[in-house]
Amino acid sequence: VQTEKVTRRNLTEIVVANGRIQPIVQVKISPEVSGEITELPVKEGQSVNKGDLILKINPDVYIAARNQAEASYKSSIASQASAAATLRKAQADFRRSQGLLESKLIPLSDFDQVQASYDIALAQLTNAEHQVEMAHALLASADEELAKTTMASPLTGTISKLNSQLGERVLGTVQNVGTEIMTISDLGQMEARVDVGEIDVVLIHPGQKTRLEVDAFRDRKFTGVVTDIANSSKGSGSATSAAASSSQSQDATKFEVRIRIDENEAFRPGMSVSAEIETRSRTNVLTVPLASVTTRAPKPNTKDKAATTNQVNASSQTATNSAVTDKKPKESSKMSEVVFAVEGDHVKMLPVKIGISDDNYWEITDGLTEGQEIVSGGYRAINRDLDDGKKIHKGTVVN
Repeated sequence: VQTEKVTRRNLTEIVVANGRIQPIVQVKISPEVSGEITELPVKEGQSVNKGDLILKINPDVYIAARNQAEASYKSSIASQASAAATLRKAQADFRRSQGLLESKLIPLSDFDQVQASYDIALAQLTNAEHQVEMAHALLASADEELAKTTMASPLTGTISKLNSQLGERVLGTVQNVGTEIMTISDLGQMEARVDVGEIDVVLIHPGQKTRLEVDAFRDRKFTGVVTDIANSSKGSGSATSAAASSSQSQDATKFEVRIRIDENEAFRPGMSVSAEIETRSRTNVLTVPLASVTTRAPKPNTKDKAATTNQVNASSQTATNSAVTDKKPKESSKMSEVVFAVEGDHVKMLPVKIGISDDNYWEITDGLTEGQEIVSGGYRAINRDLDDGKKIHKGTVVN
């Protein structure tokens, strides 16, 4: 076997995850109105400024709808003016009839008829005013629909993806999913989006430092900071059939973690990236090599064996004793972490408690003392051959 002393070191635990590079800010462009693309003055990879024209849809149909709405609005204004004139005449007739009724020159029935005409004229004017408001709203809606045929860039960035061509018909997003015409990305601010398993994600928090390796830049290392951790696993809630759910349950549960990249480089969306996230660190703690720690089932002593035998014999008497009997053997077979300490020409198996680890060492929180000599190799000896009290021979491994 090979041996090593228990020493103090500084440890930093690292979670490794893989993913893709994506822009922090990217906007998918879909039209709000349907029609034929008549202008598409951009191409993939082109830089655009906020407010630049990026798309125009044939406006003929929307111009016609706008003209129709404008005509309806003007007609409603004319109807309102006519209703106002009718009301003024009815109001004058009502006042004259009121004076004649007071002088008892007309019967009450004639006055009632004039009053009814006045009430009707008043209601017609109110209706005409509402019609004007409705027509004005329709005209404003038509103006907005017409304006949506011309689209400007919502941000300064790069056309990272272009899916449509000049002359293509596209669907609007008002009542449909809509056609995704292009994607505009701010390539000056990039982030790594990596997938982390459910066991490790609980160790990750915003602000943790990260080392990044991008396949396209093999000779460079980049740094980053964790900015966001997903609250739900990837794909949760997206399976809509039993087959999809079954397939999803077979995959490892992953959570998306976003890491802002500190350096500016010619990254492109979709590049592969590997991240090493520093989760926990310890200073001046007892450590042993990773290979030194293995697991063993504890051997029951005579007392344990006797207790187990008595419980087995008593299991046929009551259900409670049976439950206890079933539990004891399970507890006795629980695996625990151990190391093999060197004592002369033999080893002693010592149970230990482990903490965090890095790529090479375990933190030992209990069970060993500084300077203690332990077995560090080889692999077969530690994991299979060694046992408490076994004799050893120190040497080196010959490949």
